Amino acid sequence: MLPAISPAETLQKLQDGKIRLVDIREPDEINSLRVPGAEAAPLSVIRWMRLAPSDAKLPIVFTCNSGNRTSKQSDLLEELAGGPAWQMEGGVSAWARAGLPVERGRQGVSLFRQIQIGAGALVLLGLAGVFVWPPMIWLPAFVGAGLMFAGVTGFCGLGLLLSAMPWNKK
Repeated sequence: MLPAISPAETLQKLQDGKIRLVDIREPDEINSLRVPGAEAAPLSVIRWMRLAPSDAKLPIVFTCNSGNRTSKQSDLLEELAGGPAWQMEGGVSAWARAGLPVERGRQGVSLFRQIQIGAGALVLLGLAGVFVWPPMIWLPAFVGAGLMFAGVTGFCGLGLLLSAMPWNKK
């Protein structure tokens, strides 16, 4: 388990150049609210990134949104750090609540939530459409099959479609 460090202490050590702050949130989360000087290493791909190892002179402090992801993935993060590492208490949310410096970007709905909204809407549309046209029952079945396929293979057609939409372009 990674030991915890407060946001205020993290800021002081970051300003003094005594730590590296690594943000494990996903890109859309980092784009909306970011700690200046934090390195991005999304949890979904961190295993395959070449994270520079920490050492006694420059340990790593991991952070996420609320501290839950860093706590749950503590063993993995400690292994990937390759040296001294901590987790920031309360994550970036606690950092922002403490009034510490942040960079705010475009506030948007994450791609994952857009997929949830889209899939749910298609299921409800299909179920309501059954009263008008009975073969519409196949729409929720198709959505369910697509979600299962995405879970098994990692390929999500709805996610690719939504990521190409203009509101998801930078």
